Amino acid sequence: MRGTVMYAAGDVRIENVPDPTIQEPTDAVIRVTRACICGSDLWPYKTLQPVDGARVMGHEAIGVVEAIGADVRTLKVGDVVVMPFAFSDGTCIFCDEGLQTECVHGGFFGNPEVPGAQSEAVRIPQADGTLYVLPVGEDDALMPSLLTLSDVMGTGHHAAVVAKVGPGKSVAVVGDGAVGLCGVIAARRLGAEQIILLGRHPDRIALAREFGATDVVSERGDEAVERVKELTGGYGVHSVLECVGLEQSELTAIEITRPGGAVGRVGVPQEEKLPASQPAFYNNISVSGGPAPVRAYIEELLPDILEGRIEPGRVFDRVVGLDGVPDGYRAMNERESIKVLVAP
Repeated sequence: MRGTVMYAAGDVRIENVPDPTIQEPTDAVIRVTRACICGSDLWPYKTLQPVDGARVMGHEAIGVVEAIGADVRTLKVGDVVVMPFAFSDGTCIFCDEGLQTECVHGGFFGNPEVPGAQSEAVRIPQADGTLYVLPVGEDDALMPSLLTLSDVMGTGHHAAVVAKVGPGKSVAVVGDGAVGLCGVIAARRLGAEQIILLGRHPDRIALAREFGATDVVSERGDEAVERVKELTGGYGVHSVLECVGLEQSELTAIEITRPGGAVGRVGVPQEEKLPASQPAFYNNISVSGGPAPVRAYIEELLPDILEGRIEPGRVFDRVVGLDGVPDGYRAMNERESIKVLVAP
């Protein structure tokens, strides 16, 4: 089959790769009908070294079950399923707590050990605990929004949950990528009264406003902090969704949080240390988050997509086949595109 192979920074190729097969009795194989490029894929696109090892990329997909292992009980061939970016057994102590990204038998797609889903098919370890059967056909018009359940909508929601977003609260979303935009949706869905987007790209700002952002701050650094405080009576916001992962964005997130507030971190951190630990401490700010257990959120978010209350699929502004994936990486890296949908 054909798949997307990243060899090094900027070196993305579409090549013939081994067909996925059932390797363990808990596996499934799905034919990929929709996949996409993630903002987190851009980190290796910028930094991957040849010694790190080539990998079949992609950790977000919808597909049709083609084969199942002997121990798979909740799936059948022909099911249309969404694949979260992490696989999990669904039965361990952490899965029971709704934290599937910490599953003791789990892992992540799209690395040298576990091939990813920007390909024609993909093997799913721990299929029963990972895949979620969708009540739609494989070409349903809602596919773009349903695809966001594999990562960005669940990740934006996770940021809002750990940042304690609730009715009447003020929220800031740091980052105007797909996760940040889905964070705006999540904040509005959870009842936030004021939602401030920190972003500077006109197309993304326009979409954020349609999703529910009430204010936009395009400044950075100290100027951004000052502007957010102006918008919040000088106090800062109750909740911050940090959706970037850079030192500057993490620092800004803590500095714009009001005393007693909370920061939800879902941007993959690019530094070992978290800045502003002393301001966070002395202002009683909670800082938490991590890889979102999106599998835990599908059941809650799915009805809102099926019934049209939220439309996170609007973050996709470009559709390509497999041959267009390398240029899709370039377009996202150069901010020509918010998020690229792949139809193999």
